Parts: sequence; structure tokens; C-alpha cells
Amino acid sequence: MPRHQAQAFLFDMDGTLIDSHVLVDRTWSAWCARRGFDLEEIRPYTHGVRTEDTLRMIAPHLDVASEVAWMEEIETDTTGGIKLVPNADHFLARVPQEYWAVVTSASRPVLEARFEACGLALPRAIVTSETVSRGKPSPEPYLQAAEKLGIHPRDCIVFEDAPAGMESALAAGCRVVLVGGLQSTERGVIGAINDYAELELDVHDGLTLTVPESIAARYAVL
Repeated sequence: MPRHQAQAFLFDMDGTLIDSHVLVDRTWSAWCARRGFDLEEIRPYTHGVRTEDTLRMIAPHLDVASEVAWMEEIETDTTGGIKLVPNADHFLARVPQEYWAVVTSASRPVLEARFEACGLALPRAIVTSETVSRGKPSPEPYLQAAEKLGIHPRDCIVFEDAPAGMESALAAGCRVVLVGGLQSTERGVIGAINDYAELELDVHDGLTLTVPESIAARYAVL
């Protein structure tokens, strides 16, 4: 089976480690009802990118900062309906703290609320919406995470569930494992999973990730 050497793993949060789709939909639904938008029409612009970037695109006439603050109050006060992506916690428990980071389009308060609700410990290296000037699909978030860990992006494997996040990671020079049904034959994508139990991990002398051949064969590899 294909084995991939890495020095660090970089994880998106929503849809990659934590299944928060119910809460995200609930928050955007409340915002749409408040501002007169159709959730189904704006849904394609909400996945995997910063809330502020979505709002600038769909509602440039509104005060973005106040709208984001209103939505984040809902997201931090209510965590009902979220759950871990299958076996994400068991996989993370095997990765040494210095070898992984979380790279999310959410804010730091939202990240902390969701990690706490799911019983996950925060890594030392964290990239959130506040720490970057340009969010996904810009490569900046993943470049910043690699820099925080002191590791070249080419030595990082990213776990992502959204097209914007995948584009961000590949543009940064990382390899990518897709999570939760996203499909791509982009060069640099090394596999796709729905459950972290599908992967084998060896943490001796760096990180060695084994991707089942039935998955990896469908993807183009660097």
C-alpha cells in the first residue's frame, strides 16, 4: 500500500475533524432569516471559507464586522448537533503535539468551543480567521501553519473536506488527503477517506501515513 512520509499533519476543522454541518446550517439559516437571503442560494459560498469573506461576497452593503460578531455569538453559545468525524480523536491521539496544527476558517472562539464540545485538546500551532490577511483558497493559512511548525510545506500532509481548503493546501505546496466525500484528481491529492480508521500511521522517525491502495489508486500523487 502507498506510504507517504511527512514531518507534520495540518488539519482543517469543520467537516474534517468535527462534523458541524448541522450547526453551520442553523447559524446561516438564522442569518438568512434576519437579512432576507435564501440559504440554498448562498450555501455554495459558505463552505470552507471565512464567514467575513462570504459576507463580503454576498452582502457587501452590510457592516461585515457586526454581522460576523452576531453569527459567532450563536456559534460559540450553541454547540448542539456537532460530533467528531469517525475516529478523528483516535487518530489525533497518536500524533505528537509538535507534529500537527489546526488550520480553520473559523475564529479562535468558535474553534475553542467546538474542540471543547468534542473533547479534543488544542494543538500548539493554530491558524484561525483572525491570524491571516487572506483566507482559503489563498495558500496563506497553510503556509502560516507550516511556518509555525518550522516545517517546509512540501513535508506537510493536509486533511481537508472543502474545495477552497484543498485549493489552499495545494497552492501552498502541501499534499492532501480528502475527508468526507470530496473527490478530486488534482496532482498532490494522495487519497480520500470517510473514516480515519482507513489510514495507518507510524510515528517513528517522523510520520508515515499509509493510504489504502483502493483509495490511493484513484488519485494523482506528487
